[in-house]
Amino acid sequence: MTTIISGTNREGSNSLKLAKYYHSQLTNKGFDSEIISLADLPGDLISSDLYGKRSEAFQGIQEKISASSKFIFVIPEYNGSFPGVLKTFIDACSFPESFFGKKAALVGLSSGKYGNIRGIDHFTGICHYINMHVLPLRIHIPNINKEFDEKGNLYLEDTIKFTDQQIERFIEF
Repeated sequence: MTTIISGTNREGSNSLKLAKYYHSQLTNKGFDSEIISLADLPGDLISSDLYGKRSEAFQGIQEKISASSKFIFVIPEYNGSFPGVLKTFIDACSFPESFFGKKAALVGLSSGKYGNIRGIDHFTGICHYINMHVLPLRIHIPNINKEFDEKGNLYLEDTIKFTDQQIERFIEF
């Protein structure tokens, strides 16, 4: 199973819009996937699911992570890196079995002009530490506020070209 992680808990985020776009493109290519939005994490995650504890609310999420062999992380730029909630999520998942030896594609986005280059580099280091295999083609989408049409689809030619290329490589990965 492939799981797409929308890497922020911000409601109505562009990360979730982009995760849905990736999901639809994978579906169009006959590849099954599902989305986990960090906006759906339990509100008490820090006190209920870290340091060996497991709440009933997080158990369903953990089961999806454990059952997944491939991940696409859609990661917005927060303060020159990635959201702290994404790191907390990784820390809450069972180690090492949640991610060890599994595959990941990374997609950065930002409202600025760099598409979260630094945050994707930072997150790549975490992926390597937890022994994930990262697809070498990492995508960075700047000016994300100008990328979606009214239906929530990407419409700029270059962005479609590069995301499609990443999706094709991810399917083969």
